[in-house]
This record gives sequence, structure tokens and C-alpha cells, in this order.
Amino acid sequence: MASVAEWVEGARPRTLPTAISPVLVGTGAAVGAGAVAPGAALLALVVAVALVIGVNFANDYSDGIRGTDDDRVGPQRLVGSRAAEPGTVKAAAFGCFGIAAVAGIALTAVSGQWWLIVVGALCIVGAWYYTGGRRPYGYAGLGEIAVFVFFGPVAVLGTMLTQAGTVDAVAAGAAVGAGLLTCAVLVANNLRDIPGDVIAGKRTLAVRLGPQGTRMLYLLLAVLPFALAVAAAFDRPGLLVALLALPVAVRPVRIVLSGAEGPALIPVLRDTGLLLLAWSAAVAVGLAVG
Repeated sequence: MASVAEWVEGARPRTLPTAISPVLVGTGAAVGAGAVAPGAALLALVVAVALVIGVNFANDYSDGIRGTDDDRVGPQRLVGSRAAEPGTVKAAAFGCFGIAAVAGIALTAVSGQWWLIVVGALCIVGAWYYTGGRRPYGYAGLGEIAVFVFFGPVAVLGTMLTQAGTVDAVAAGAAVGAGLLTCAVLVANNLRDIPGDVIAGKRTLAVRLGPQGTRMLYLLLAVLPFALAVAAAFDRPGLLVALLALPVAVRPVRIVLSGAEGPALIPVLRDTGLLLLAWSAAVAVGLAVG
């Protein structure tokens, strides 16, 4: 039976910035539009955190039963390490999806945006079929597209919409930046896992691009959000505060471009999550103050 510490590790807390960040950006945009709705913001955060933990458990389950995690470089997985029964991990995933669904329904009721229930359902389906089902799209190199859509435009603009009742072009640009940086988190993870994924037949985008192409993609994903913030600052000068997060990008970018492989890339996942969180917090402030 897995210990509490192993379950916490299985939830992959280092990926939680991917849940917190779009809610920060969307809430900052809502405040900038004149809306202050802490209840809706909290519900959006519950939805996002539950979905991220749920997808982490779902990936643990699906990759584990396929044998993809039998020879891991990164942190241990519950199913792959035989620390927990596959059915238990699957139940934990769907339990998290259930929490996200309940919080999402409450959020739509509070905001009156009932059509977002359909979007929420698509998020859960996307979370499961990333590595689940007979033809998981994460195994076909489409994971980055889904991550960009769900953690960028959907999460950021959905958060703003449920609080302010509207969205705008500047918030859309910030949503693109958040999506790109979230993709950088996934790219960092998949760069580390290229050797094992090749053996397992997992054709991620990193596998398709190869190590060098993936390193260049990571650089682009890490830098472009800052360029977007500077461009948007012509309309919202407060967004220049996003540049305060730029130093956080130095260490992970340096490690990735140095040619590091395997265990040497493990800190990059953490540092990229911190970069995403720092950029998002700064952008949220910039959007709020205008």
C-alpha cells in the first residue's frame, strides 16, 4: 500500500503552478475590467487544481498499465513502481475529476455562464484521453496543443468570463502567454523522457523533434510570453512588470541549452513551473492595475 508521501508525490505537486497560474492571470484581467469576485476565483482555482491532480493520477494509471513508466528517469509513479494498485489510482483520478465537475457546476451557477459546463466536460475528456484510451493523443505528439488550449485560452479566459462576464484582446494575449509557458513545462518533462518514450513507443512531440529541436522549442516557449507582455504594454503599461520574472527563466533555459540529459533535466521541470507562476503573478498584477 502506498504511503501518504508516495500519494503526494504521485499527485505531482511540482505541476500545480500549471493550475494556479491561469487562474491568477484570469483573475487579474477581471479585476482590471472592474470585477472583484473572490468566490468565483476560488471556485475556478478548485476546478483547475482538481483537474491537474486528476490528470496526473490518470497519466500515472494509463502509463503504468502500458509499461511506459517501468524504467523512469524522473520521480517514481504509483502504478509503475507497484506502490499502488492500478484501480486505486484510477479511482483517485476520477475522484479528482468529480471534484472539478462539482466546483465547475457551482462556478457556472454563480456566474450564470451555463454553457461553460460543456467546456468543463471537454476538459475532463481531454484530461483522460491524454494518455488514456486506445489511442491517447499524448502518444501521438498532440499533448502540447491540448495543454496550450486548456491551460491558456480556456482556463484564463474562462476565469475572467466567470468573474467579469466579458473578455478582451489584452486578456486573450495574456492567455496565449500562459498557454505557451505551460507548454514549456510539458516540453521540459518530455525532453527528459525522450529515451524511455522511444522505447515505449510514445511518440511525443519531443520524440518527433529530437533533443535539439526540443531544446529550441523550449527556448521559444520560455521567451515568447515576455515579448507578448511587452507588446501588450503599449496598451496596458502595467504589463511591463512581467519583465521582473525574466531572471527566473535564466537557470532552466541555461540547463536545457547546455545539452543536459536524463536526471540533470529533473530540476528544469520545477524551475519552469516557478517561471510560469512568476510570470503569471506579474501579469496578473499588470492586468489588474492597467
